[in-house]
Amino acid sequence: MRIVTARIIGLVGLAAYNGWVAAVIGGRLSSSNELLSDLEVVGHPYAAAFSNLDVVAGVLVLVALWLRGRNGPLGIRPEWRWLLAFAVAGIVGGLFPYVCSEGVSAACRTAEWHFQLPRRHYVHVLAGIVEFAAASVAIGLAWRRTAGRRDTVGWIVRGIGVVLMVAYPLIAVAYLTDRLGAFVEPLFFIGFSTMVAVELFEPAPRTEAAHRRS
Repeated sequence: MRIVTARIIGLVGLAAYNGWVAAVIGGRLSSSNELLSDLEVVGHPYAAAFSNLDVVAGVLVLVALWLRGRNGPLGIRPEWRWLLAFAVAGIVGGLFPYVCSEGVSAACRTAEWHFQLPRRHYVHVLAGIVEFAAASVAIGLAWRRTAGRRDTVGWIVRGIGVVLMVAYPLIAVAYLTDRLGAFVEPLFFIGFSTMVAVELFEPAPRTEAAHRRS
């Protein structure tokens, strides 16, 4: 029952984490160069809603991962702790949104690079870096853990890894040129969400599963 609860909570959290889909479908992005974090900038029509979604998503994913536990079918999964850090970083990012849209505003980018913005803007920047780094390390560890496996989990993890290897050069170009960020960032959100889903739905050790059914 605990694992089932974790999976339900986790799916709701992942739905909140991917609230950007509604923004894209609803035409809430002003430009293809806009970053998804720009949706939370103070003054945006739905800034509070998107910030709250990030906080809710982080809390739910954190609770879900904790309930699910760190053990997989063959023992401890080293990526589990990194995914906890990923969830915490998401919470912090939601609590401290950007103060201006760096994706579409040259003045904002200039002020950011010269450390002229309020501290909470940089808290969001650091939270985003930790979020991406923690999730990426988790995926790398999961890839190593499942190396050689030909089951569904192994193939999905390797698929996520390949997506990230393509996405990181693209996001670097997007940041350096301030172009097409709205097309590149979703690759990471989808990849990270899939990794969390794998962590939640991978079978538990047989003895543990049997104990929880009894």
